[in-house]
Amino acid sequence: MSAQQQGRRGGGTRLVIIDGLRISAALMVAVYHYTSHETASRMIWGVPRDQAFPGFSDVFKYGWLGVELFFMISGFVICMSSWGRSPAQFTRSRIVRLFPAYWPAVLITALVVTIWPWVRGRPDIDDVLVNLTMLNVPAGVGYIDPVYWTLWAETRFYLLFALVLLFRGLTLTRTIAFGYGWLLCALLTVGAKLPLLDAIFQPMYAPYFVAGIAFYLIHRFGPDIRLWGLVGLSYALAAHSVTRLSELRHLNPATGVVVVTGYFLTLGLIALGYASWIRWRWLTTAGLLTYPFYLLHEYIGWTIIKGAHGVAPRYVVALATLALMLLAAWVLHHIAEKPIASWLKKKLEAAAGRTEPAVTRMDPALDRKTEPGAGTPVPAVEPWNAPTTEIPGSRPGDGLFRQSQPTRQ
Repeated sequence: MSAQQQGRRGGGTRLVIIDGLRISAALMVAVYHYTSHETASRMIWGVPRDQAFPGFSDVFKYGWLGVELFFMISGFVICMSSWGRSPAQFTRSRIVRLFPAYWPAVLITALVVTIWPWVRGRPDIDDVLVNLTMLNVPAGVGYIDPVYWTLWAETRFYLLFALVLLFRGLTLTRTIAFGYGWLLCALLTVGAKLPLLDAIFQPMYAPYFVAGIAFYLIHRFGPDIRLWGLVGLSYALAAHSVTRLSELRHLNPATGVVVVTGYFLTLGLIALGYASWIRWRWLTTAGLLTYPFYLLHEYIGWTIIKGAHGVAPRYVVALATLALMLLAAWVLHHIAEKPIASWLKKKLEAAAGRTEPAVTRMDPALDRKTEPGAGTPVPAVEPWNAPTTEIPGSRPGDGLFRQSQPTRQ
């Protein structure tokens, strides 16, 4: 059996390598925030990053690109976990996945920065309440922690992807059309220079989401020229996007392109089944900590570093803070996220049962009738247990060819 066939036949099993990529991306961003974020370095270490971590920061000042990897994984996983689901099921799964860790993280962060307002001012209670809705951006309210910005990007992706579900569900052809259509709209948005269209189609980040979707389709159905074309178009636009962002940050654009190229190659190998042999169970555990870790790590981590600065060497303080935040993520996952998710799932399903007719699950075999070359049916993956990438942060609104809003962190 070829590696490609193995990848498609294994589509129903958990891809633990995705969990590994998720935690790796989260650690990239966290290390960047702790050691190589120029503004934060002056605030928490008292010196520029090149003085705080000479040499080391030259590498990890590109750690912000971990979010681009998150978006690619998100496209892959959301497409996988949505296959065969109704729009209502998709909506419930996203609510159950996002909010159980997010609510306590917002409250914990707000409490920490209220007691120790060293890295930001004390938040107002109304700002905290609006942040709990995850709709603070359209409400014109700032983030309690700037790492939450990607939740808004993810939410807009979900809304667009839900349109495919509304149109008679997912099939290979419809999903490919969605990918090409989104990229085309993103390109047209750049020329239109209309903030509303920019907010809807996200020209800066659309290539990463679409690339993830294309790689999942390759994983599920096998490659063909349409899918490789979608990958190629996404890569070209992603390379342009990272070039523009690197220039805005006064970094080497070629390095950014190399990093993004590595992401595409890695997801390509996974899609073709060459990573199916990786079955280390600890990666699944690490993947489950990714979301709560990312939600907690920035402002709380900066507060810890600022309070501990001078107590030990910088590398020791940064490493200890990283370990402490991973421990906090483990506690949050087990104490709050799991029980809240279980309760919320039951309540939403009970409410849906009162208002919705029974939904017959789409038979994956239908795809094979209309989509030649489809692989073995992939059983549904419960999104709250599946590898996901709803990772927050705050790169408030970059544009593909221009910077129309403040640059992201």
